[in-house]
Amino acid sequence: MPKLNQIIAIEKGIKNGADKRVNKIERAMSRPELLQGISRTYQPKDDEGEQLPPESKLVQMRVTDGLRQISESLTELFDITATKDWANQTATANVAVDGKTIVENAPVSYLLFLEKQLGQLLGIVRNLPKLDPGEKWEFDPNTDCYATAPLQTTRTKKVPKNHVKAEATEHHPAQVEVFYEDVTVGYWNIIKFSGALPATRINAMIKRIEALLKAVKFAREEANALEVQNQKVGEAVFDYIFEL
Repeated sequence: MPKLNQIIAIEKGIKNGADKRVNKIERAMSRPELLQGISRTYQPKDDEGEQLPPESKLVQMRVTDGLRQISESLTELFDITATKDWANQTATANVAVDGKTIVENAPVSYLLFLEKQLGQLLGIVRNLPKLDPGEKWEFDPNTDCYATAPLQTTRTKKVPKNHVKAEATEHHPAQVEVFYEDVTVGYWNIIKFSGALPATRINAMIKRIEALLKAVKFAREEANALEVQNQKVGEAVFDYIFEL
């Protein structure tokens, strides 16, 4: 008995071959000259009349023959597709990672769906925003995001001050130079917040998705290794349609 993966492997080739043959038959049946024949014989009016050879053209294509060829071409395709679809109803496998079953008795169709979705999800997770590695982050439950430790910075203000370059004398006023000095007038307490995730957490998710994706592929191969019962439905279908 063949296995499901063997049926899947040859189904496409059988379909392509059947399509080509059916298209060729359709084109032949659409040519009136192949469907038409004639027979002409000449009889002179009397025995002394000119004798002409008979003319004939045979029918080269019969619709019934074309339908029979179509049914023969498609019967194998109908049978192998039925074999695959019947088998897919019973072909299942468990998706397990490190001995833990994640999905139990998954049919092949769902395993194919899961494989595609996990591939898309992997792309999303790989592009998730990561926390700035230049900062030290801790999760803050009050804001439900990550936060840095408070950082205090000073706020300064320029205050004018006088610098006496020369004291006043009886004849000259004092020489005073004005300059500005930065004076601390307050403090900023800064906390940065981020809704991104730590790189370690993102990398862990990527590894889990990759492991699950690998397990899904293994499960699909296991399910497709099921021995199948050949189905024969094509002949009955075309016998009914064409009454061959």
